[in-house]
Amino acid sequence: MTAETSQTLDRGLRVLKLLADTDHGLTVTELSHRLGVNRTVIYRLLATLEQHALIRRDLGGRARVGLGVLRLGRQVHPLVREAALPALRSLAEEVGATAHLTLVDGQEALAVAVVEPSWTDYHVAYRAGFRHPLDRGAAGRAITVGRRADDEVSDGFVLTHGELEAGASGAAAPLRDVGGIEGSVGVIMLSDSVPESIGHRVVAAAKEVADALR
Repeated sequence: MTAETSQTLDRGLRVLKLLADTDHGLTVTELSHRLGVNRTVIYRLLATLEQHALIRRDLGGRARVGLGVLRLGRQVHPLVREAALPALRSLAEEVGATAHLTLVDGQEALAVAVVEPSWTDYHVAYRAGFRHPLDRGAAGRAITVGRRADDEVSDGFVLTHGELEAGASGAAAPLRDVGGIEGSVGVIMLSDSVPESIGHRVVAAAKEVADALR
């Protein structure tokens, strides 16, 4: 038996998803056409969402995602971190390198979870909260790779050396098929290069994290 649901809540959530997928906002008429409901319903939905700061309307009347979404978003990172930690611990212990989960934050890559191996004599110190451009470092480059079709990526992982820290090499693989989240899983180690076998292990870890987040 299908569970009873709220049509109004469903429509409101669909409005937010539509607005999140556009950089230029949408008009009442555009939302009406996309949702297949009349303009009066859209006006009511937007008014309610605006009261909670989940949407805003510009001078031209186009609706956009509001700053209230950021308050909800602050709770996402701890949940994502908790889901990813088992796979990161396994990865760090197996390869003897610092493992990390990195997510997109604006135009930057943001490390949200880091696990260091327990048995190595030395390893790279890497902290949660570290930011860097998406076009530097294995973690950021892997996220960029994840935006392309699978058939454009031969190995599924990215290897880099010395882009973020002298003497350090990294391997990272993008998270795939996780709705609403862009990110990568990777390792960083003090070496001239990362063996391809570790790159493949990173791909497996990224899949484990993606499965935990679905």
